[in-house]
Amino acid sequence: MKKYFPFLEWIPNYDRANLGGDLSAGLTVGVMLIPQGMAYAMLAGLPPIYGLYAATIPLIIYALFGTSPQLAVGPVAMDSLLVAAGVGALAPLGSDKFIALAIGLALMVGIIQLSMGVLKLGFLVNFLSHPVIAGFTSAAALIIGFSQMKYLLGLEIPRGKVHETLISILENIGNINPETFMIGLVAIGILLVIKKMKRRIPGPLIVVMFGILVVYLLDLHEADVNIVGEVPGGLPTPVIPDLSMGDIQDLIPTAFTIAFVAIMEAIAVGKAMQAKHKTYKIVPNQELIALGLSNIFGSFFKAFPTTGGFSRTAVNDMAGAKSGLASIISAATIILTLMFLTSLFFYLPKAVLAAIIIVPVFGLINIKEARHLWKTDRKDFALFMITAIGTLTLGIQQGILIGVVLSIIMVVYHVSYPHVAELGKVPGSTEYRNLSRFEDLEEFEDVLIMRFDAQLFFANLTYFQEKLEKMLEDKSNVRHLILDFKAINNIDSSALHMMHDLIEDYRKAGIELYMADVKGPIRDTLKRSGVLDMLGEDHMFMTIDLAVKTIKHDTPSPHRAYATQTKY
Repeated sequence: MKKYFPFLEWIPNYDRANLGGDLSAGLTVGVMLIPQGMAYAMLAGLPPIYGLYAATIPLIIYALFGTSPQLAVGPVAMDSLLVAAGVGALAPLGSDKFIALAIGLALMVGIIQLSMGVLKLGFLVNFLSHPVIAGFTSAAALIIGFSQMKYLLGLEIPRGKVHETLISILENIGNINPETFMIGLVAIGILLVIKKMKRRIPGPLIVVMFGILVVYLLDLHEADVNIVGEVPGGLPTPVIPDLSMGDIQDLIPTAFTIAFVAIMEAIAVGKAMQAKHKTYKIVPNQELIALGLSNIFGSFFKAFPTTGGFSRTAVNDMAGAKSGLASIISAATIILTLMFLTSLFFYLPKAVLAAIIIVPVFGLINIKEARHLWKTDRKDFALFMITAIGTLTLGIQQGILIGVVLSIIMVVYHVSYPHVAELGKVPGSTEYRNLSRFEDLEEFEDVLIMRFDAQLFFANLTYFQEKLEKMLEDKSNVRHLILDFKAINNIDSSALHMMHDLIEDYRKAGIELYMADVKGPIRDTLKRSGVLDMLGEDHMFMTIDLAVKTIKHDTPSPHRAYATQTKY
């Protein structure tokens, strides 16, 4: 029971010694979440109040069902951008229809994540490789940053791609609102200084206070400085999102995209915290359940999609969070704000909220990773660049789709064209190594030793045969062929048919085939298929060295049973 309801473990056994850290972390993150949530709601195309709604119930639900004591769930930049991009194609930003679809999207994302967790499908996120994630994140950071330029500069800039936004800024550069621009620049400067200090100072709250005071004292809202305005108070009335079948069909691509991106971000952050503390273990499928429930219940209280955030989690950890109580305290802080303090945000300039978004997201542009990939792996660098360029030019959803497709293609390529080696003996030992890597290995004129470093199945059989034929052509006097099965963990029916034909064809050509270091499950499969009987148990060996010695000295190999025993 505790496996699926982690709160049954930590609540009854709560250590009061952790209360100070949890209280400090909960208040710190809660204060941080107020302006940050409002900023991310604005990024998502929603009124700022919805960012506060998204920072209440989801936090409490994750605290009860999640497996990371430090992970801080709530609205994040990437999900917010995906909401704006996906829902914005169906309804005008900020409209009643847009708001309803964004909340319904949270419900759909939650159902997808919960289903994946229950069905133990967390492994699916592995189809997004690290270069793809880095490329997508870097491009998305640029898109997020440029999407906030209209608030930072006080310009009316239509939604569009990065280059379209840049062109629009250049065309309207004479219409920049100087007061808005100065407020935004100062806010960015303050946030950067606080970030560099690396102390537990709530930078977002400080710039919010600065912005409100400047606008209020100098009456800058009269100078066309765009402010948040009236923020409704009180808690939202719980209601199940109302989605038509047409809405669901339209939102499915966006829902799956957000679900996958949110899972990757949350699990990546959670595992980073686990590696740091080593006092608990992240359970990916339980994380899916926790995130799914967070989004489902959050949607009932007007929240848009949420997940675990990098910066908030780091602050939560640094402030001393030891359990889910920290997140519950953060949510309580937001609830109190909703009930009593929303009127204080009337004069908050949107340029400050833009600054709160811009500073952390530009840190996600991973130029260092691009340089590293260029030096170490040009294929991965190409994946990084194609995903990044595709995201920038085609859009967020199209970019991540390109990344997924490219990742799958690379997986297929690597299993279809694995590493293959011809082996030679290390002098004075019983070890065998790749002849193409070492110059002093011993070779045998009539013996060819081949190692195939992958499972043997229908997709790589042609490649296997081509490499084997090429080795035999280069070594014309071969009478004994030893296949090193050390790296082969699986063999399918197509490969079994091929092995049957190889044994038969090579015997007709005067070449005997042997197998060495065959794992038990593979031996079982060879036995069931009849390949082992056709090959002969005297052609199966524990090691390559035993095979070579038997061939050269024509003596029986010791420990035969360990090379041939099967369950059948």
